[in-house]
Amino acid sequence: MPPGPIDELAGRARGLIRVDRRSIIGIVGPPGAGKSTLAEAVVEQLRRDGIGVAHVPMDGFHLADSALRERGLLDRKGAPETFDVHGYLALLARLHADLAREILAPSFDRALEQPLAGAITVRPTDRLVVTEGNYLLDSDGAWPVVQAALDETWFVELDEPTRVTRLVRRHVQFGKTESQARAWVERVDEPNARRVEARRGAADLVVDGGRT
Repeated sequence: MPPGPIDELAGRARGLIRVDRRSIIGIVGPPGAGKSTLAEAVVEQLRRDGIGVAHVPMDGFHLADSALRERGLLDRKGAPETFDVHGYLALLARLHADLAREILAPSFDRALEQPLAGAITVRPTDRLVVTEGNYLLDSDGAWPVVQAALDETWFVELDEPTRVTRLVRRHVQFGKTESQARAWVERVDEPNARRVEARRGAADLVVDGGRT
């Protein structure tokens, strides 16, 4: 049987592993394209192959609702300015360089819709990190420094009707009514999606989210 897309991507990831520092792959794409699903599948395959790998999503650097409320950004949650990009950059730098001790990273709890500090452990034996988020290729502010900190970036694309359906379903699953979910997707998620898609050409690899 020929290798499937996850096998091929896992093989590509293995080729990035280095002796002198930890390597980081960034998976980027618009909301609902399947970034987390792809990251989890690649990490699972690599672990089956005996590779030390950690999954560290950018979403752990969402500002908490209290911080968004202070800044008047709660109704734009998910936009680039609602993330702690400098905190994320500091973590990426440490992930590259610090191989001697465990590193704790934040995650994001979708049920709570809040970041959780110290929820992910990256061990010294993890020589590869897969991170994912919307703005890893963004060209404004400090975001270009994020791209420079990644060894490779993979862009996940998916046809818009499927992607929007996924987004609405996700918002409903986590507490919105269908009408609220559709309004949020139209007002917040889709402008963000267009911004992300505009940077597709900066990725090292484009992945069809419908095949993974």
